[in-house]
Amino acid sequence: MRGRGVLSGVAFAALIALGAQGAKAESLADTMVAAYRHSALIEQNRAVLRAADEDVAAAIAALRPIVQWTASHTISRSEGTTDYVTARNTTLQIGAQILLYDWGRSQLAIDAAKEQVLAVRQGLVSVEQDVLLDATSAYFDIQEATLRVALQQNSVEVLSSERQAAQDRFDVGEITVTDVAQADAQLAQTQAGLAAAQGDLEVARERYLAVTGRFPGELDPPPPLPNLPASVDEARAIGQRNHPLIAQAQRQAAVAELGVAQAAAERNPSLSGNIGAGITRSPQQFTQDYDNRNSASVGLELNQTIYSGGRLPAAHRRAMAVRDQARASLLNVSRQISELVGVTWANISVARAQIGAIDEQIAAAQQAYNGVREEAALGARTTLDVLDAEQALLEARADRITAEANLQLAHYQLLAAMGRLTVEHLNLGIPTYDPSQYYNAVRDAPYTSKQGESLDRVLRAIGRD
Repeated sequence: MRGRGVLSGVAFAALIALGAQGAKAESLADTMVAAYRHSALIEQNRAVLRAADEDVAAAIAALRPIVQWTASHTISRSEGTTDYVTARNTTLQIGAQILLYDWGRSQLAIDAAKEQVLAVRQGLVSVEQDVLLDATSAYFDIQEATLRVALQQNSVEVLSSERQAAQDRFDVGEITVTDVAQADAQLAQTQAGLAAAQGDLEVARERYLAVTGRFPGELDPPPPLPNLPASVDEARAIGQRNHPLIAQAQRQAAVAELGVAQAAAERNPSLSGNIGAGITRSPQQFTQDYDNRNSASVGLELNQTIYSGGRLPAAHRRAMAVRDQARASLLNVSRQISELVGVTWANISVARAQIGAIDEQIAAAQQAYNGVREEAALGARTTLDVLDAEQALLEARADRITAEANLQLAHYQLLAAMGRLTVEHLNLGIPTYDPSQYYNAVRDAPYTSKQGESLDRVLRAIGRD
């Protein structure tokens, strides 16, 4: 039995460095970039942002003139002194109307639409963080699953040798058939563990495909751990300043405040101007000639709601309730982010402590295993004792792989909790979406825009226009 042991420290270290030799191995940054470019969720929220941009254009358009034309043709029949008289009239009119002054209602609507755009932008940043965190998790899942498969394969090879050694010892009468059966059982258990590890790897590969759009190739070893703040309090402060969900809730609270002002302003009067011109053509009675009548008009209109049946007060009270909801939501999100930072900080500490304890466990389990093997060779230990010691060492090594993966992932979870898991902060070196480009093109409510025309073509291509 000498020379046949479980995974040695050198071999285990080689497994940890798996993939380091490949010149074309994918790094964690490559995985993040692929996920960012592949994500349909990001595309979905970019479309939501463009829709919010158009709300600003619509609010500004409320202050622009509205020009309309109307064409009508009527036929009427009335009873005359001796017969029925049929009259035909054709009318063509064109007119323009513009809101001159509404005591601030339209400007409040514009301000609210702009605040909503800023809120949606922060929501897009939050989605970006989620996508990059999913990519990070998928990357470490592949790393962990690959190492577990390698560990289980090594264990199967070792236990196959152990089983053969047990058979050899049984053949010469050193042990009983019970010892061989125990070796068979342990080997079957490890083979089942290998099958489960291979299944976990396939699941991790499918998740990687869903996140990045491609199956993983050879992966680089995990990069150095990102730097952390000096304390959890500093991390919480960074999260309160930078997390996009907090910024989004702040913008939504501002929208709600403007909504209260809008609801109050609905009771104010509005002043509008109108101008129009038209022509009516009708046949003259008893002749074949037509009578053309031209018309023109210009006017001012001032109106105000005196009584709305309680609708306007109800709308005002509703706006105040929505404002209170937004304020409470902001407080709740702030507390949730503070909790998330604290939890991820604790997870890092736990993972580090686990790794230290597991390293001691592995060293002790290795020493115990070596001693049990020596004692078994002298007849002082049974085959079951050797198999148990080997299984304890295998489990400790597997726990070490999991703890290391948890430590790596916890660091990136903390970055996300602090609002720093973005393409820009991680310096991934790829072009990113500029949320102001479309906004700048449509914010002044132009008749059309290049972006809008492109979007129309896309909609027609997919059959949604």
